Amino acid sequence: MKHVAVIDIGKTNAKLALVDLAARVEVAVLTLPNRVLAGPPWPHFDTDGIWAFIKSGLAKFHRLHGIDGISVTTHGACAAFLDADGALAAPVLDYEHDGPDALRADYDRLRPGFGETGSTALPMGLNLGAQIYWQLQVDPGLRDRTRQIVTWPQYWGFRLTGQGACDVCSLGCHTDLWNPAAGDWSGLVDRLNIRGLMATPQKPGAVLGHLLPALQAELGFGTEPVPVPVLVGIHDSNASLVPYLGARAPFSVVSTGTWVIAMAMGGKAVDLDPARDVLVNVNALGERVPSARFMGGREYEMVRQNAPAVAVQADADAVLARGVMLLPSVVSGSGPFPLRAMEWLGGARTEAETEVALGFYLALMTAQCLAAIGADGPTYIEGPFAANPWYRLMLEAATERRVLRSFARTGTALGAAQLFEPAMSAVHGDLPGEGAAIGLQPDFVRYARRWTDLVLPKP
Repeated sequence: MKHVAVIDIGKTNAKLALVDLAARVEVAVLTLPNRVLAGPPWPHFDTDGIWAFIKSGLAKFHRLHGIDGISVTTHGACAAFLDADGALAAPVLDYEHDGPDALRADYDRLRPGFGETGSTALPMGLNLGAQIYWQLQVDPGLRDRTRQIVTWPQYWGFRLTGQGACDVCSLGCHTDLWNPAAGDWSGLVDRLNIRGLMATPQKPGAVLGHLLPALQAELGFGTEPVPVPVLVGIHDSNASLVPYLGARAPFSVVSTGTWVIAMAMGGKAVDLDPARDVLVNVNALGERVPSARFMGGREYEMVRQNAPAVAVQADADAVLARGVMLLPSVVSGSGPFPLRAMEWLGGARTEAETEVALGFYLALMTAQCLAAIGADGPTYIEGPFAANPWYRLMLEAATERRVLRSFARTGTALGAAQLFEPAMSAVHGDLPGEGAAIGLQPDFVRYARRWTDLVLPKP
């Protein structure tokens, strides 16, 4: 297995990456904005547009480099209802739609407790169980039209292979549908009467099937092609964790994108507080992973408004000296401070100072997430925040532990590709990474402590 094409459907962008598995590098990356269509019947993802992008990219990658296998990784809180012909029985709901909130009280009487699922009660459609319940209630014919419900990575796997499944990582991602300790469905599945509709749970690294012959011919794989295997696929933050699963604990991995998700391996024993958006994820091996999250990528977009990075050390010095701070939360309703509204401290700001203070804010929010899950040892940053020096420096100051950045361009593609390896990781002992942050600086540490004192409730 040399070249693995990775379909990576994030909340903000759909990506297609070609990974050289032996060299552990991404040979090529294509991106497409992940559009949300207004409806009817509800806001939904542009599955036809994404599918056209996937097919075009796969054909291009195979023509230029050759493709030996395909893996899929996507954001969570998403599933597809399939009819008897394999078509969508309903458009795929955008989890940021607030429709499920209208029936939240009824749903909350059905959902299991945190002790069973490790899943927090979240707004909108962030609990997949709430999505399914709401859709079945507002579209009375949907249940009869549906023959199978698949989680989001497996929808694309189904279009590639014609085979249905759910992966345990997507099911373990605050869906309310999975019991991580038992490795089986939670009681909610029977309360919703959907056990017969849910596709079979599988480990992400299993082979789902092979490219459909007609599709393989359409993509230009040759007149007598060798069957191209397609894996079951995986939830994206857990894909970021895959390259580290063979490493020596303790350590933590922070997957950054629309969501910033912190995951602790071998950390300290702590009581997980679901009120702070702390939950239990399930990794590619089916193991429970204490996790915490906030919508950091979305917050970055809201504050920066696509402005270019311009800050230099002098701007950071000014922010530190004047105590320019952004307090949580830019996006409320989730994260470690779901009930707080954002607030600026420290007076007038230039665009560069805003950039620095935002990087500090995102790092300090991440540090809160890491503390809430008992993280210990070095922290590895996956995704776009790995390139933000203000984020890395402040995270090291706030945690007083080493912070390293991943070398991967897309954050998740390498892990999704490594599912093709039997051990799922070439890492044994020391962890991979580069670009260690500079050692602890007193002014950074003082800033972090003041910010923490301001946002944490007093005993």
